[in-house]
Amino acid sequence: MVIKGPVFSDYMGVAGISADHVTLVLPGSAPRLEVQILHYLEPEAADDTGITNPGRIGFNHICFACDDLDGLVTRVEASGFRLRNEVLDFHSRRLVFLEGPEGGTVKLAEWH
Repeated sequence: MVIKGPVFSDYMGVAGISADHVTLVLPGSAPRLEVQILHYLEPEAADDTGITNPGRIGFNHICFACDDLDGLVTRVEASGFRLRNEVLDFHSRRLVFLEGPEGGTVKLAEWH
């Protein structure tokens, strides 16, 4: 599948994104375990080691599943974490990126 357009640009925090996207899921795992792999078509992937750049080559972020995204967002914001985007609703889940420790990216996801 190719991801592109304003929704995915906002979601990933990468302007003008177009990327091949594959999700690998471990069947029957609880909690759900998946790895998402992107191959950037546009823009060119950033060749740097900074963990704060979502368009860089390599490991991008970690995602934690939750049952109450709104409640968790309230708690993490109260603890001083900064959201990188608004809560989005697509692909059978609600999710949000936040700035994690040392500038890394953490995603929170609630499946419908």
